[in-house]
Amino acid sequence: MLKTRQDLQELRRACQEAFAAQERRILVCTGTGCASSGSLDIYDRLVELMKEKGIACSVELSKDPHGDEIRATKGGCPGFCEFGPLVRIEPQGWLYTKVKLSDCEEIIDETIVNGNPIQRLAYQRDGKIYVEKSAIPFYQKQRRLVLEHCGEIDSDSIEEYLGVGGYSALEKALFDMQPADIVKEIMDSNLRGRGGGGFSAGTKWSQVARQQATPKYIVCNGDEGDPGAFMDRSVMEDDPHRMLEGMIIAGIACGANDGYIYVRAEYPMAVKKLRRAIEQAEALGLLGDDILGSGFSFHMHINRGAGAFVCGEGSALTASIEGKRGMPRVKPPRTVEHGLFDKPTVLNNVETFANVSSIILNGADWYKGIGPEKSPGTKAFALTGNVVNTGLIEVPMGTTLREVIFDIGGGIRGGKKFKAVQIGGPSGGCLTEEHLDLPLDFDSLKKVGAIIGSGGLVVMDEDTCMVEVARFFMHFTQNESCGKCVPCREGTKRMLEILERIVNGEGREGDIELLEELADTITNTALCGLGKTAAGPVVSTLKYFRDEYEAHIFEKRCPAGACQRLKTYVIDPDKCMGCSKCARNCPVEAISGKLKSPFSIDVDKCIRCGVCVQNCAFGAVKEA
Repeated sequence: MLKTRQDLQELRRACQEAFAAQERRILVCTGTGCASSGSLDIYDRLVELMKEKGIACSVELSKDPHGDEIRATKGGCPGFCEFGPLVRIEPQGWLYTKVKLSDCEEIIDETIVNGNPIQRLAYQRDGKIYVEKSAIPFYQKQRRLVLEHCGEIDSDSIEEYLGVGGYSALEKALFDMQPADIVKEIMDSNLRGRGGGGFSAGTKWSQVARQQATPKYIVCNGDEGDPGAFMDRSVMEDDPHRMLEGMIIAGIACGANDGYIYVRAEYPMAVKKLRRAIEQAEALGLLGDDILGSGFSFHMHINRGAGAFVCGEGSALTASIEGKRGMPRVKPPRTVEHGLFDKPTVLNNVETFANVSSIILNGADWYKGIGPEKSPGTKAFALTGNVVNTGLIEVPMGTTLREVIFDIGGGIRGGKKFKAVQIGGPSGGCLTEEHLDLPLDFDSLKKVGAIIGSGGLVVMDEDTCMVEVARFFMHFTQNESCGKCVPCREGTKRMLEILERIVNGEGREGDIELLEELADTITNTALCGLGKTAAGPVVSTLKYFRDEYEAHIFEKRCPAGACQRLKTYVIDPDKCMGCSKCARNCPVEAISGKLKSPFSIDVDKCIRCGVCVQNCAFGAVKEA
């Protein structure tokens, strides 16, 4: 148990020396993505092989390291998810991709014993082999601040977090700053909430700090519900102490002694890592009563949500923590005045709190030097969809979509043409080729009717049907509506019904105008942010891809060829061998003909199931 500031400094110094001394390391990514592909077994096998071969190996940070000892680390996610499982060799910085259990012995013999890189396990692009991680284009334009420790340290070890300078910002906030100084530093940095709204974190903290009511609470929103988003999960799993440190500092600044972390139940690894991190911090005296003899106390609690998307909204989230049904309430009053247990509450998301320690240590001016003045800092994005390099990235605010998709993401998969990117999840909208040079920051996106949201980026190629994209997100939003207000409960249901009719080939004149009318009504009258932004994907796809809606409705045709019910199948008489296999397998007897003569399809009977295509051995059945 650390009793004083000096105790912390001495322990940190010892951890830093031990961390620096262990230059030789094997870091195996054990983030959720790599773990699901077998990286934990790979880690165990590498350790087993080193022991069998008499190679000195440690699995924990050693306070008395030997010169030739190799540290085997269960590292967090370095973000290169498309190519996991990942294994990195230090100090060379070599990164091995798509590692299999069968590769482990070669890694030990060729790399650890002989000191040679394995070319076939390195990342390759355009015929070039990238052995070193730092040289891979995926990382070239990134600037990892929030994610700087992900993949670099063992997330289960508070000693390793201290070894990279962890809890230095907490020490500074406790002993070298007044609460008002902390609030001013966050205010001056212009840190904006990374949960989607982009509201000034410093303003929120100052509003809670000046409230007279007690107790006050610090709440972290870890209920990351957007489809395709996994930024907050990575921080909670791979660098939990960074987030905890930010929350404690917020508690000092605002006069709060309790913090609540709201994590969705679908993140079991994040819950496990957070619990372990809290226990470790409590054991060292960095959480609990009278932290480091400063007189300040702070206790941390974890609440598991049931996966309701609406609980990402502040009042619904706090209601859920209180044991009530997660439903938003009318505002004002707002959370800063009457939040958790009807008391003043700071509510920020994981990434926002993870920025705090860097700002406190380096100052507001340093932070404002990254990215545009009104949206400084970096932003983590989950890059998914039809892009070559999917994964978790972090770039300075103001980086363009073109840089993200084509430089970092490696372009569109299969050499196909870029069509659009859905940004901001179900609450966001689609951006097109004309927006590729648009800076990714709060204000630039707002001008074109889009939002950063929590940071999901779903890239779509030329084969994507934009009407189906709108239907997918509307289905998600309608399913997640809490039902409290009529505009969201009934309006999204009506919009979904129209979209489903359109993609099923049953669209009719007036549907587009009705969608626009419903979107306007819901946006202007819904109770909470979920309803107010629910129509975003529909509005943006109507704006940029109206011709696709019209083709579905008036021509009964899907330009992308993606909507099954709008496909028309024909049989090429020159290729048909008259075997009758397509007719024999058609479930509605829509195919007729004579053996050894070309068969034909009755388009009125055809249900577009595609069974005929699957059963034709000669490629005679095709889409018209």
